[in-house]
Amino acid sequence: MSVSAPLIDLKTQKYDRQLRLWAVTGQTALEHANICLLNATSTGCEILKNLILPGVGSVTVVDANLVQEEDMKTNFFLEPASLGQPKAKAVVELLQELNEDASVTFTIKEPRDVIHEDKAFFDPFTMIIATNLHERENMELADLCEKTNKTLVIVKSKGLVGIFRIQGPEHPVIETHPENPVDLRLGNPFAQLKQYSNSFDLDELDQTDHAHVPFIVVILQAVEKWKKENNGKEPQSYSERNEIKAIIRKGMRTSDEENYEEAIANIWRLAPSSSSIPSDVRQVFEDPACNNITAQSEHFWIVARAVRDFFENEGHGRLPLPGKLPDMKSDTTNYVALQNVYRDKAKKDLAAVIGHVNALLKANDIPENSISQDMIESFCKNSAHIKVVRYRSLEDERVKNPETDKIVTWLENEDNMSYYMVYRAADLFHEKHKRWPGSRGGDNLEDVKLLRIEVAKVLGSLQITKEKSDILLQQQAMENAITNYVRFANRETANLSALIGGLAAQEVIKLITRQYIPINNTCVFNGISSTSAIFEL
Repeated sequence: MSVSAPLIDLKTQKYDRQLRLWAVTGQTALEHANICLLNATSTGCEILKNLILPGVGSVTVVDANLVQEEDMKTNFFLEPASLGQPKAKAVVELLQELNEDASVTFTIKEPRDVIHEDKAFFDPFTMIIATNLHERENMELADLCEKTNKTLVIVKSKGLVGIFRIQGPEHPVIETHPENPVDLRLGNPFAQLKQYSNSFDLDELDQTDHAHVPFIVVILQAVEKWKKENNGKEPQSYSERNEIKAIIRKGMRTSDEENYEEAIANIWRLAPSSSSIPSDVRQVFEDPACNNITAQSEHFWIVARAVRDFFENEGHGRLPLPGKLPDMKSDTTNYVALQNVYRDKAKKDLAAVIGHVNALLKANDIPENSISQDMIESFCKNSAHIKVVRYRSLEDERVKNPETDKIVTWLENEDNMSYYMVYRAADLFHEKHKRWPGSRGGDNLEDVKLLRIEVAKVLGSLQITKEKSDILLQQQAMENAITNYVRFANRETANLSALIGGLAAQEVIKLITRQYIPINNTCVFNGISSTSAIFEL
């Protein structure tokens, strides 16, 4: 008799690969996102492609330009029949074909007019992506987004170098997806784990059973043996952990017992650093938002405070146990039994944290069950890896409090910082000459000189001394950046647009799903040297 496979709905089939990355919660967040793209540039369309394909909810393209022949050379979402049509309409027609689940619309308006004259236009959107806008518009848009608590992604791409910058509200991340999330508590085993470990008499087991003892038990018993030989002292140093390795090797009955090899490979988990609280988590616990819970506090901070209370009380200086085991050499009976030990402890820790959450809700007159158990459970499972990203405003970066010392250091040591300066200088160039550097064609030697003057102005606006500015301007990296930018002739290239589109879209998805850690806050990609750099400006 044949057994039919369970039916999987079409949506799950369609998005199967990405559901494995960010699960249903992330997909739901993506489907509820409403994004506005300002300027239907090649790079902007590539960003939208990478958002529409995985199922973003709604997208609106704002552009008033008509399609020119030059546009079709770099934008894959324009075709010969698009010539002379409104660019926003033309790209939307092809973008919509990527995914019928997404709503892709257009507005034929000049982005700068919308920014200056119709700010209410942006009210429905959860995120705004601005491509190749002048700094004047970017500053005003950034101010609007800061006041309305919206995320803004500013993207500029010319020639073979692109740059994008994120400004947004406080961004807490629970599911950061670390590379090594497993917490086994080997350095400080809990009572139930000790009891399970002590239930094994390794000397009395036959060869088959001996080869299927979980490596966790092998390590814990070796540690106990070492402690008896060292007056109950806990192993702390690297040399002491090597002594435990020697005990484990001595206990091997054959040269290829996999479970013992696994034990040796996981001895690092005994290191004191593996059981200490991570610095990012400590920063969250010490944050004023965690200390001062009110009825207006975000759910993240209420749960963070509850976990901190657990840490200081029932946890005895340890975070809630995630309860997850890695794969290991073992038989089914032993593995399931060990898994239950960890799961039972994780459930007890979760119950304690829920108790602290309920106490905080009651103390602040917040309705019970306003925070879902799923969120609390997710927080407990990921509590060792939580992260809060706070973005500086564009106004702070450019006007109020520029990171002058950092910028000077980066200019001296990181070639790609020069392109950040040149992109800013290009806006000043346009404001003064009413055109972009290199846009006239020819040898452009004059534009190189004129752009260098604007770079000097940007350096001066950062309160960098003229003497220091002159030194920075003479650096080869700065000279290359100025010359190359002029050679780009204010044109996008299809290959770099696709690459920057992929990078920016990846960060957008992190921000929307609140999973994985997004950059903070500026990324420069240099296609000439195939290098990138992240700057927290």
